[in-house]
Amino acid sequence: MLGNVVTGLSILGPAGMLADLARGLHVGIHDTGLLVTYGAVVLCIGSPVMAWLTTRMDRRALLVATLVILAAGQAASALTSNYSVILLLRIGMLAIGAIYTPQAATTVALIVHDRERPSAIAFVFLGWSLAIAGGLPLVTLIATHFGWQAVYETLAAIAAIVAALLFVALPKGLQGHPLSPQSFVTIARSKRILLILLVTLLQTSGQFTVFIYLAPLLHALTGAGPAVAGAFFAFYGVVGLLGNVVASGIVTKLGTQETLALFMASTLLGLTLWSIGAGWLVAMGGGIFFWAFGFAAINSMQQARLVAAAPHLASASVALNTSVLYVGQAIGSGLGGLLFAHEYFRLVGYVGAAFVALACALLAVTWEPAKRRQS
Repeated sequence: MLGNVVTGLSILGPAGMLADLARGLHVGIHDTGLLVTYGAVVLCIGSPVMAWLTTRMDRRALLVATLVILAAGQAASALTSNYSVILLLRIGMLAIGAIYTPQAATTVALIVHDRERPSAIAFVFLGWSLAIAGGLPLVTLIATHFGWQAVYETLAAIAAIVAALLFVALPKGLQGHPLSPQSFVTIARSKRILLILLVTLLQTSGQFTVFIYLAPLLHALTGAGPAVAGAFFAFYGVVGLLGNVVASGIVTKLGTQETLALFMASTLLGLTLWSIGAGWLVAMGGGIFFWAFGFAAINSMQQARLVAAAPHLASASVALNTSVLYVGQAIGSGLGGLLFAHEYFRLVGYVGAAFVALACALLAVTWEPAKRRQS
């Protein structure tokens, strides 16, 4: 779970310091946002490829090594102020970092009973909520007062500490189901798995159309500064953490599919409120509440659905889900950046909400009755 905090901050860190990073690297906001977009492209390719290449590695060695590489990449980024070098370093470290989130989910699935898997996976995914709740406000604070390079130094130190803790805490000898290229061919022939992945793609694209540009959108629409943006990031993360805790508590009784529907509806409501209330800080804050409440829980439930759909393919399918999640980040951040660059500030929210609405519609169309799931 703490490793997901590190992974989340490594991926989303630029979103918490877009303006400071743009000034420091002498580029525009849109160019800085592309650090997330290009990183997401690398992540979407790296996640399934690395899952296959590392299929026979001990899970502890794999996860610890991944965090060590992230620490090294962050430390190197602190030593340069060249945009191209930062981009290359980011692509390199995220190509390896792509392995962490999906393999953390499949690793925890190896050490808990089947009935506890959805709750355990939701717990591991809390790391992303914590990254947003505490990490992004910290990124904004450090960048504002000490500079963006201090952010990279801090993230490098955190990654190194968590790698050491994981090395001590995780059992040795954990091995997942061996994967081969045929595993991905089998997934490609599964209509159900493909539709689950499409839900991930649509809802992630919608959320990241807005999320990556949250701080500059707040400034453009309300004139709010870094302090308000940091408070919104913290609020988003805390509510997302709350949502994931609630999801992990109710999923065993309610069911994975039903829990997913509840939290996707919450996210759609939130993005709709954000869009309608654009320019009114209170309304936008209300939108953030409902949007964030569903954020992390949706991804936890999606991973749990994939593990349940085909346990023997979980390493591959969860890796593909993470890959598709990063494709959604790339689509969303790229589309949001394009709209922002053309000053369509209010339209950004509506486009994001439309993507999430499509994801909700797809979930409704592909709803699986309880009797069929039990059989």
